[in-house]
Amino acid sequence: MSSLTLAADPVAHVINHKWFEVDGWWIWSSAQTNMVLSAILLLVIGSVVAKAVSTGDDSQGHWRFVTKSRFAHMIEVICGYLRESTVRPLLHERTNRFMPFLWTLFFFILVNNLMGLVPILDIHNVIAGQMAPEVVAQHKAFIGGTATQSIWVTGALAIIAGLMINYAGVKELGLGGYLKHLTAESPIFVWPIIIPIEIMGTFIKPIALAIRLFANMTAGHILVAVLLGFAAQGFLSVSDNAILGIFVGIVSSLGIIAIYFLELFVAFLQAFVFMFLTTVFISLLSHHGDHDHDHAHEGHPAHA
Repeated sequence: MSSLTLAADPVAHVINHKWFEVDGWWIWSSAQTNMVLSAILLLVIGSVVAKAVSTGDDSQGHWRFVTKSRFAHMIEVICGYLRESTVRPLLHERTNRFMPFLWTLFFFILVNNLMGLVPILDIHNVIAGQMAPEVVAQHKAFIGGTATQSIWVTGALAIIAGLMINYAGVKELGLGGYLKHLTAESPIFVWPIIIPIEIMGTFIKPIALAIRLFANMTAGHILVAVLLGFAAQGFLSVSDNAILGIFVGIVSSLGIIAIYFLELFVAFLQAFVFMFLTTVFISLLSHHGDHDHDHAHEGHPAHA
């Protein structure tokens, strides 16, 4: 497989690649490196932003309340919007309790989505192809690809979200109230139908979260890889048919630019949707469940 964008299989530029395995079991892969790097970036950036947002010394007067940098101000605005305009209308007095988890979920997914748009895997393969060609030949990579494209990664995120959703429900309603929720307050003679449906719904919600994120990241990033391949092939085939080659290369390049802007939007959107739906599912398992459910449909039509 070529390490450049003219590779025959564009999927290879997106999917997870093994790096170290034992008896067929992947012990380490490129997605794991991406996630570790994302966690490190979040810790470093979070520390910098927290310091810039924190209140300064009294000697600074009213300026001590002003955020110290534009980047930190942007993050502060995003966090404020997520808390006050998205989560608080649904979780009410429980908002501050769940915001650390929801913010972490949003920014972790966002950083991994954005890293998938950086050609780290191709850079890795170019270097590996020069230093150790057998690594590329075996489809191995230490870093690169899109971690949130892997169904295992999105599945793990969905499991964590599902556990938090049900933990929040038990804590808010109590074990008895949580079990009563499975009956949907319906007459006892329909419990044999309702209870299995509600139990299946408990598993279907996180499964839907995992598949939605996985599918969107896979489709968009593969489209970018395909257009990159068209552009490369177009410019490289100039010697065969100059006019057609240049035309295909230019059109594909313009398409790449447009799709990249779209993918930037999708990276933010999918991180938001994952966090927002997790919030909705948490809100439904509460004493305000019916009210919040109506509010989620009436007050947030754009989010839905």
